[in-house]
Amino acid sequence: MENRSTRSTKKTVTMMAPAILTALLATAVGFLALYTSPVPMIQDFGKMLTIGMVVSFIVGLFILIPILFTRDHFFIKSIKKNGKAKCEHSKVEKLFGILTNLIIKLKWLIIFTAIVTATAGIWGDLNTGVETDVETFMPQDTQELEDIHRLRDILGTTDQVSIMYSTDNVLDEETLGWTEELTASLPQDFPSVVVDTNSLSALLKQANEGEMPDQEETADILSDMPEEQLKLFVNKDRDSAILNVGIEHLEAEELQNFITEMKAYISQDRPEDIDAIVTGKSVLDVEMVTALTTGRYKMTLLGMGLVFMVLLLIYRHPVKAFIPLLPILFIVGWSGGIMYLFGINYTPLTATLGALIIGIGTEFTILIMERFYEERRKGSERQEAIMIANQKIGKAIFASAFTTIGGFSALLVSDFVILSNFGMMTLVNISFALISTIIVLPAILILLDRFVQLKGGEESGSDTVMG
Repeated sequence: MENRSTRSTKKTVTMMAPAILTALLATAVGFLALYTSPVPMIQDFGKMLTIGMVVSFIVGLFILIPILFTRDHFFIKSIKKNGKAKCEHSKVEKLFGILTNLIIKLKWLIIFTAIVTATAGIWGDLNTGVETDVETFMPQDTQELEDIHRLRDILGTTDQVSIMYSTDNVLDEETLGWTEELTASLPQDFPSVVVDTNSLSALLKQANEGEMPDQEETADILSDMPEEQLKLFVNKDRDSAILNVGIEHLEAEELQNFITEMKAYISQDRPEDIDAIVTGKSVLDVEMVTALTTGRYKMTLLGMGLVFMVLLLIYRHPVKAFIPLLPILFIVGWSGGIMYLFGINYTPLTATLGALIIGIGTEFTILIMERFYEERRKGSERQEAIMIANQKIGKAIFASAFTTIGGFSALLVSDFVILSNFGMMTLVNISFALISTIIVLPAILILLDRFVQLKGGEESGSDTVMG
């Protein structure tokens, strides 16, 4: 005959493992949204999150459960004698019971408040700024950053963009004339941004006492110059050259606007046989940061859409597939509202919070919902089912949330602002996930339960359901 430890272990695996596996699959596909990012680091982040979840499930199923079985099987007498833990569990369940009763009574007010605050938060999120200056992500008191600022004060700039142009021969008179004119006009037409310019024409003038040489003199000057110096401005085939533009240190948005204006500027009055593009590390930096921070709405919505499709395949009921996602929508709105209220700008890391919210929140909501419908299938009424679900699963969710908060709290002490902000907003979102799951989800389940069909074709919204 099976002892209590064996029965408990079997019940845990058969009842909890499917629910956890469902949450795992839903969360994993939610993280797939990160794979749509054009930035490899975000794609790798999504991969590691998915791998971590799978490993956690395997460890929990094949290592943790055997450990718990061993503990109960070999130390069952001491467990029976220990009534203190049971008493503490009863107190926690009693508190959850009181809270759930209050939630049931105030369900309409809770839903209304959640919708209003989340809507306001989404509006705030749309107006939240984006921090794109890489220097602000670093510890502000580092010697390296101070050296950059000191060098910028001496030279006037440490940033630059380059205009790369190509034609059959960059040394012909027309091309050199265009290069000379562009080199001189950029500081005049962009005085607040352009600090200095340097080009092949400037190099030739410098070697010819400030005057532009003719074609014959140009060939002589270039033949006398070291090849290493020439490589800075023109290639070996003499069909491509570079015009370097030293600029003020700009935020990514300002830099993006300047680059756009420069592209339009160099296209004016340019000879038809010259192709020119704006390039350089500054251009690459702004494109990278823009790719990281923009498209966060796309990643969040795509993640939710993928989670909904997976849950729809598993549950084969649109309402039941939508219920776990509704609290996540509230969290997304609340998170954006907090960032707007406290003036916290998005960074390349916090731009991924939508996917993290889906991952953490979906796991919590699915576990509560699964236990709720387990009790409904046993014949419990709605209020009784949500009471049991919140009392039994709520403790585990609280423990999971607080251990996750403890782990991410380590980021708060980081000297890197980008990491500390990410840690802080992750803690805020985990707290919101806890509130949304324990307080808002029960109200949602009570209200939407009537639309969910249980096995056997009976509505779960009926007063009694056959087990």
